Amino acid sequence: MNVRRPLVSIVDDDESVRESLPDLLSEFGFRAEAFSSAEQFLGSGIINETECLVLDISMPGMMGPDLEQELARRGQAIPIIYITAQSYEAARPELLKKGAVECLFKPFSDTALQKALNLAFAND
Repeated sequence: MNVRRPLVSIVDDDESVRESLPDLLSEFGFRAEAFSSAEQFLGSGIINETECLVLDISMPGMMGPDLEQELARRGQAIPIIYITAQSYEAARPELLKKGAVECLFKPFSDTALQKALNLAFAND
């Protein structure tokens, strides 16, 4: 029996995140695709398959909130879990108010990510 595993896309300019998170997400029972930029994700052709987005706030080029805005403009409602190495504590309430599922500060625990994913998939 082939069990369908939801796709979680990771968009982060940090190579170590793009290398480690897919393995962790696989352990949690998800498929994962990683992208180094918002632009790369937008051009990938898998937006319609993506059921959750793990998104860095601050990246060169298009920032995480800009990608969220672009997806909304396109009518793509994808749950977003923001991750950041920056101290965006003041931005967190605003991101959550705009619809983000969670905003995690790097380094975050496996448990914190799993809780955020549970929230993201509880809302669909």
